Amino acid sequence: MKNRKFWKIVATAIIGTALVTGSALAETSLDSSAFQKIIKNQMNAFASGNAREAFSLATPSMQQRFGSPEFFMEMVRQGYQPVYKPKSVTFGQSRMTKIGPTQEVYVTGPKGKDWLALYSFKMEEDGTWRISGCYLKQAKNVSA
Repeated sequence: MKNRKFWKIVATAIIGTALVTGSALAETSLDSSAFQKIIKNQMNAFASGNAREAFSLATPSMQQRFGSPEFFMEMVRQGYQPVYKPKSVTFGQSRMTKIGPTQEVYVTGPKGKDWLALYSFKMEEDGTWRISGCYLKQAKNVSA
């Protein structure tokens, strides 16, 4: 009987820990300041031509997909000019979505058009956040 009571206490402790951990993950997964810092660091790396630094902020799966920092930088330069050379940057909300945590970034691109860049993030095994994607959508009147 004592053995059964012991395992009931252990199970309750494990479930309680899982609930607290899940709740903490939900809170940290919307860490706007961390997401914004990562995005700023990547944009600074683009601006300074530091392909290696920009590439290091992407998830390993993105790195694998693009193969090299130089190829990644060229892809961003050609296809993501609004985040590659933004005239202005304003951060919106962080949200939990079906693809994971995301950060809204309103940018005015080099040609003066307004865009919404929706960055997605993934937490790596070491506890660090990395950019897992960026979706651009033309927007109206988002300039600060």
